[in-house]
Amino acid sequence: MRVPRAFVDLRPLRESAPFRRLWLGMTASGFGSNVGTFAVVFYVWDRTHNAAMVGLIGLVTALPLIVFALLGSAFTDHVDRRRLVRLAMAGQLVTSLLLAFVAASPGNGVWAMFGLAAVASGLSAIGTPAIRAFVPRLLPTDRLAAGLALNHMSFQVAMLFGPIVAGVLAAQWGVAVCFLVDAVTFLAALAATMALPGGAPSTTDSRAGAGAVWAGIRLAARTPPIRGALLADLTATVLAMPMMLFPVVNEEKFGGSPEILGLFTASVAAGGVLASALSGSVTRLGRPGVVLLASGAAWGTALVGVGLSGHLAVVLGLLAVAGAADTWAVVSRGTVAQASTPESHRGRVSALEHIVGVAGPQLGMLRAGLVAAATSGSVALVTGGLSCVLGLLLIVLTVPQLHRFRLPRPAPAVDRPPLAEERPAAAQIV
Repeated sequence: MRVPRAFVDLRPLRESAPFRRLWLGMTASGFGSNVGTFAVVFYVWDRTHNAAMVGLIGLVTALPLIVFALLGSAFTDHVDRRRLVRLAMAGQLVTSLLLAFVAASPGNGVWAMFGLAAVASGLSAIGTPAIRAFVPRLLPTDRLAAGLALNHMSFQVAMLFGPIVAGVLAAQWGVAVCFLVDAVTFLAALAATMALPGGAPSTTDSRAGAGAVWAGIRLAARTPPIRGALLADLTATVLAMPMMLFPVVNEEKFGGSPEILGLFTASVAAGGVLASALSGSVTRLGRPGVVLLASGAAWGTALVGVGLSGHLAVVLGLLAVAGAADTWAVVSRGTVAQASTPESHRGRVSALEHIVGVAGPQLGMLRAGLVAAATSGSVALVTGGLSCVLGLLLIVLTVPQLHRFRLPRPAPAVDRPPLAEERPAAAQIV
């Protein structure tokens, strides 16, 4: 029996020292970012015990992300990307130190926390697309898909262990230590950029600027599979994103322990790690639109179960199911978008994917916080999950091109690794 192609391909790490350094640096930074994200949520909840205030974190981070990601897409291909990445990371490092100062200061620094979280989000929106643009320069075409898959696995592993460590740190020494850990990991990421090639790209788009941004948006809106894929992702995240509800549900059902709170996000990540390792079981089907819709429905259904259950083991298990469904949805969304986009617009559509993949959850967390403040965390989870399933059904009816979308089958006589453009954007950071 052949070894399933779903297993992670480690050749990019072995064969490309620059990619290996970048991967290690970004893995460390991803871990720190998850620690810092946990700390922001826990600090706001600890100071306010107000679900709406926790949900507001989603709004204050989503708005700068959308604005700066669009602005960045207009010039990222026309500047020295290595310098741009370093400046963004240096800004994030300073922001993490300021967050630690606010957390360690007496009094209520919730609004300062909001402001600094917004700054960090804007800096990330500038730096992340530039970092992603380096991968094709560091790897040959036949290793590109494997490199992207490794990046996605890195994200899931960081999401798995970051909240667990953050919960322990917050319980033992306070959230300020979490932000210091985040700052240290940015140093590792900065060191990794030393191996990146400098200088501006050799070729630039003559339509750079606002015209280029709008051209990418128009293409996505006018291409039914891309439009449907992005709408399906937004339906799942805006209507049913649960992360900001975790402190509320943890206190309602399990007493509010920070250690248990860390297990919530870690369970989502554990499901994602397993799904990443087994993603070949769905990517080889050739029906990414169907997988995307089915995964979204599984996500919503699992969250309904989380809202209805009062048993910790059941809740953690359902969150793991949701994490697995989310991973397969991300892989499928990337497959549809990449396969439907011409090379001339791929960077701009990728920027839109980044906005949808990160800003959508942030807006969803705002919705969840507002609903929880008016009702309860459990009600917010149940209504969000049901709305997600109903919204996906509406997409099936109105954008049939999505569930009918098929990937072309490779010629059976050719035995080669699939090209990067034939594979899903599995390493997307969201």
